[in-house]
Amino acid sequence: MAERRTYSIAELGPRYKWIALSNTTLGMLIATINSSIVLIALPDIFKGIGINPLEPSNTSYLLWMIMGFLVVTAVLVVAFGRLGDMYGRARMYNLGFAVFTVSSIMLAITWFGGDAAALWLIGWRIVQGVGGAFLMANSSAILTDAFPANQRGLALGMNGVAAIAGSFLGLVVGGVLAPVNWNLIFLVSVPFGVIGTVWAYLKLHDTGVRQHAKMDWWGNITFAVGLIAVLVGITYGIQPYGTSQTGWGSPMVLSCLIGGVAVLIAFVIIETKVPNPLFRLSLFRIRSFSWGNLANLTASLGRGGLQFVLIIWLQGIWLPQHGFTFEQTPLWAGIYMLPLTIGFLVAAPTSGILSDRIGSRALAFSGLVITALTFLLLTLLPVNFDYWAFAGILLLNGIGMGMFSSPNRAEVMNSLPADARGSGAGMMTTFQNAAMVLSIGFFFSLIIAGQSDHLPAAMSQGLTQHGVPEAAAQQVAHLPAVAVLFAAFLGYNPIQQLLGGQLGSLPADQANFLTGRSFFPNLISGPFQDGLAVAFGFAIVVCLIGAVASLLTKDAKSSESVGEELAAVAGEAGGGPSELVSPRSES
Repeated sequence: MAERRTYSIAELGPRYKWIALSNTTLGMLIATINSSIVLIALPDIFKGIGINPLEPSNTSYLLWMIMGFLVVTAVLVVAFGRLGDMYGRARMYNLGFAVFTVSSIMLAITWFGGDAAALWLIGWRIVQGVGGAFLMANSSAILTDAFPANQRGLALGMNGVAAIAGSFLGLVVGGVLAPVNWNLIFLVSVPFGVIGTVWAYLKLHDTGVRQHAKMDWWGNITFAVGLIAVLVGITYGIQPYGTSQTGWGSPMVLSCLIGGVAVLIAFVIIETKVPNPLFRLSLFRIRSFSWGNLANLTASLGRGGLQFVLIIWLQGIWLPQHGFTFEQTPLWAGIYMLPLTIGFLVAAPTSGILSDRIGSRALAFSGLVITALTFLLLTLLPVNFDYWAFAGILLLNGIGMGMFSSPNRAEVMNSLPADARGSGAGMMTTFQNAAMVLSIGFFFSLIIAGQSDHLPAAMSQGLTQHGVPEAAAQQVAHLPAVAVLFAAFLGYNPIQQLLGGQLGSLPADQANFLTGRSFFPNLISGPFQDGLAVAFGFAIVVCLIGAVASLLTKDAKSSESVGEELAAVAGEAGGGPSELVSPRSES
């Protein structure tokens, strides 16, 4: 087996940092594209495998196709970041590329249908999430090792651009490819995965401090069990239970949430007792690490569910009102959301460069204040809005998120000691991904709560006015609000799905009107706006908390001394810390 060692930056030359940036940016881009490409392609996927995701027995398939990738990455990134600290960040990152590519191939070759196909897709999406966790956990640490402190904001900003831009580009790519053949949404990432895997193997090298230690198995197990239980509870909390519109009172959901929190408390106690903990709780003594992570957590809570809400708003209400069929809405929802991506693409690298020069606190604070302002403006916007006002708000929202994201990540990474960058980056990504799942659960629950007071009456009245028998109208009107939201989210014609066989008994003109482009959007506009006000009010509060937390960081340029920085850039003759020659076997 070949030997690989840890190199100094001087040995690899001045071009190495750009190789590291381009490869890790490719990895983050395809990982985040794949996390969102499925959202837009879900109608075509379920149609292709012959399953109706709106049937109560199939709702779990729908939820796990949406949430499975996020749950897995949230659970595993800390452990994989720790493995990077122990065995080499480039090696673990390369392994992630390989796992991600193999799972993309297995997803693309799905040839069967029904429940078996749904379980196959969910299973391989979870494996794909494992590969994504390796990529996410180690990319920031590789860049922090490769770039000097005065350029890390730029590098981490570009990496962040890829991560956020990928999540929105996936919507457009999925909207274009899925109607042609849904398998293409997984196949498209295979050539990039193969290139990235080979490129990372040949060109990426470990340059950071390697810390050999025993794996904290009890910490890993309790963390995984506790976090999975909490995230599963949140996932099923948005489903109805009994006569309730949501499942937060379900014994299963309560057991997951309470039990998960109890196990996570046990995890924290374990981490204070073991010699080589998974979570280095001592890192929270670093002011910038603690407050920066709190800011990142609250920002993710605020913006995590935004994408889902905007998709429902566009696909279920606005696009049909403006002449688009429900089948066309998934693609055009992705296109009409592009101003958000553009704003982020402009602001994130620019703020990264500025944070290298003027510090991160003011930029991160301003970014979250701007983001909170955009949530307020979205609340004030009519449901049937003028597009250019909507586009302007989305552009400003992207700018605000970009202004926060790059400086915040640079602040946190610069505050870490060199031997903790992998685990520290993993902890940061865990908080971010867990907050995204929390945010989706909160946003859905808050919108459902906002709709529940007015939607049943509005739907019952609207249906009976157009010939639907009162008993049937009442039955449809009292279906769970989440079914209406999922129908809009998937780009289905909701009334056609909800009324089903009842349509055949109605006069043709009434049936055509009920299933047309205006009835359903006009019906739910009022209740949906009530839900939006509640959800975006929550987003405003958490973004402002994050803004205050950003002010409490310390504008750390680097955790290394000036001598260590110069050694990392120029290299030292002799076996100093910058060389760290540490042979290891390569599998």
